[in-house]
Amino acid sequence: MNTLIEKSNAKIILDNLRISFGDTEVVKGVSFAVAAGECFGIVGESGSGKSTILRALVGLSQAWSGSMIIGGEAQLPVRQKRFYRRVQMVFQDPYGSLHPRQTIDRILSEPLIVHGFLNIEKRIKDALSEVGLPQAVRFRFPHQLSGGQRQRVAIARALISEPEILLLDEPTSALDVSVQAEILNLLTDLRERRKLTYILVSHNLAVVTHLCTRIGVMIGGEMVELLSADDLRSGHVVHPHTAELRSLSLSLEEPD
Repeated sequence: MNTLIEKSNAKIILDNLRISFGDTEVVKGVSFAVAAGECFGIVGESGSGKSTILRALVGLSQAWSGSMIIGGEAQLPVRQKRFYRRVQMVFQDPYGSLHPRQTIDRILSEPLIVHGFLNIEKRIKDALSEVGLPQAVRFRFPHQLSGGQRQRVAIARALISEPEILLLDEPTSALDVSVQAEILNLLTDLRERRKLTYILVSHNLAVVTHLCTRIGVMIGGEMVELLSADDLRSGHVVHPHTAELRSLSLSLEEPD
């Protein structure tokens, strides 16, 4: 399977992305393109630079160089407000990413107010329904919800401004295994229904191969291999680190 896409069809293009913290370069010339409607996965161990790439894409990290084109527009480190109508991020920890002293209603209404949406009442009700939450959670606080419910709220908040792109940073790693599957299925359904483009970062190969068709493998700030999910599943890999990650993933899946 050809793992490259035509840049003319790409929703996201990174070319020679470099990110440094002080004198330490943590992302070292990473390049890839993501097609519209695709889910592209980035895997690697902790500290490999995968989440740092997402933070640069969404504008949270501004100390980068290289070329970044999103939706046909070249991006600068500082983003305009309209950028966040198109690109949203779902973080790893649903409890940490939701304001603990705001109700779910307030959490969901804020992006609508910021971006000037009308019909706020209906949009909040529809957002809760779309992520499978009962209307009763609307006036609760995050600590009154389960981890899976909190992550559904985080997804609803990301989607409520009608973006084209979702950046997913380990969106299921803080959840129980049974809840992980529910969230992954929800994300799959939402992408197909809304024709969204995803970039998913995870250390879990099973999660990435479930959602994504193409995968980039990171180690030490470099993307050392780009391959299809089918090739990863079948073991058709080139780089030793990819083989090592696959072997580790298979050993963790083996029964005791």
